[in-house]
Amino acid sequence: MQKIYNYINGALCPPSSDSYMPNVNPATAETYSWIPDSDERDVELAVRAAEAAFPAWSQLSASKRSEFLLKIAKKINEKMDALALAESIDNGKPFSLAKAVDIPRAEQNFSFFATAILHEHTDAHISENKVINYTLKQPIGVVACISPWNLPLYLFSWKIAPALAAGNCVVAKPSEITPMTAFLLSEICIEIGLPAGVLNIIHGLGAKTGQSMVENPKVKAVSFTGGTSTGAKIAAIAAPHFKKLSLELGGKNPCIIFSDCNYKKMLQTTVKSSFANQGQICLCSSRIFIEKSIYEQFKIDFVNAVKELRLGDPLEKGTQVGAVVSKEHQQKILSYIQTAKEEGATILCGGDQETVSGRCASGFFVQPTVLEGLSPSCRTNQEEIFGPVVTLTAFETEEEVLTYANSVKYGLSAVIWTENINKASRMAMQLEAGIIWTNTWLLRDLRTPFGGMKDSGLGREGGFYALNFFTETKNICIDIDNH
Repeated sequence: MQKIYNYINGALCPPSSDSYMPNVNPATAETYSWIPDSDERDVELAVRAAEAAFPAWSQLSASKRSEFLLKIAKKINEKMDALALAESIDNGKPFSLAKAVDIPRAEQNFSFFATAILHEHTDAHISENKVINYTLKQPIGVVACISPWNLPLYLFSWKIAPALAAGNCVVAKPSEITPMTAFLLSEICIEIGLPAGVLNIIHGLGAKTGQSMVENPKVKAVSFTGGTSTGAKIAAIAAPHFKKLSLELGGKNPCIIFSDCNYKKMLQTTVKSSFANQGQICLCSSRIFIEKSIYEQFKIDFVNAVKELRLGDPLEKGTQVGAVVSKEHQQKILSYIQTAKEEGATILCGGDQETVSGRCASGFFVQPTVLEGLSPSCRTNQEEIFGPVVTLTAFETEEEVLTYANSVKYGLSAVIWTENINKASRMAMQLEAGIIWTNTWLLRDLRTPFGGMKDSGLGREGGFYALNFFTETKNICIDIDNH
């Protein structure tokens, strides 16, 4: 059975403990590979390698760093099918989704930041007394990038690419639940000849490997995507040492539907925004608010559309809903459905685990579930479930739905459906969310800021926001008057 290895100082290597953990295919519940159970010794080796590589990498011209990132992007494109298959097997998502979204976006992340660094600029100010002030943006040094399991290579590359582009050396940890495409990225880096130590990938448990990365005094910045509780622990460790922090955390995102929307487009998109990747996207709409005048019609049409979603083997053509990522996560989702029942929910469809015939008979599947009849303040509507579960709630006024939408501790994203641009603008101004889509969902321009408010995180990723995070800004003042 295949073993996954760490990538340290340009080479694949076993963990110092020589201990491995099972890597389970969520669609079949079978162990299909082994993950390193790394510890602080592996982290220290990686940090030392990154520290040694930093002077040469940081002094390399932007165009040369760009060439390396573009080579990685090209290899990802060449290996598109193999990477998509690995992502599907590792995560449980449909192969079609991995090939259409996850792997192309990973390629785009590398190519985008490879070219972005060629267009960076700095400010200069000349004052009347012949003083010039100009700014420099310089790489930080060794940085840690920790990514989640829901969009494995997509979000892994979203952090690594700007960090490398800015001239930093990286110690990175993918989720121990979905490590395979990060391991394949290691092989790509070896193939294209990325200098040793520039990127180091350590596999292992968050509480052991991830914590060691955050605690290491030579790590100057930490970029993390994952759960809010884990983000709080990272902040508690990093803040006393004044490490730079970027935290992209949880969400409980509202979708607000007004009666004057483009109904056909709205319905089709809302099914997608609710259940894409089994609802395991931090940007998924988990709370749907519908203007009362169209509530009953929407409920009928939405439930019928959800019932038509094809749940099954992720590798089969036509599958739209695959397995959730693990047995533990399946049980968490089902426990929330039980809580919803206890809170008085009416289950309009779904509400249980699903048994898929054939090779996936033991897999971790949950039916797409639609609930109604719940208070906006109940646990089901307040806590992040991160699965294929949505609630429907009717509203009458803008003020009412704004109260509902902003009532949670999260503030990551929101969706507004209306053909009235003035109404859309009023709502967007008042919604407590870092990303707001109007009449669409998940359209991303990589130049724009990505991140949330409140318990949804700290800082912004994307474009020059990411490059700024991975650099230190220095002001230089020169008095040019020689008299």
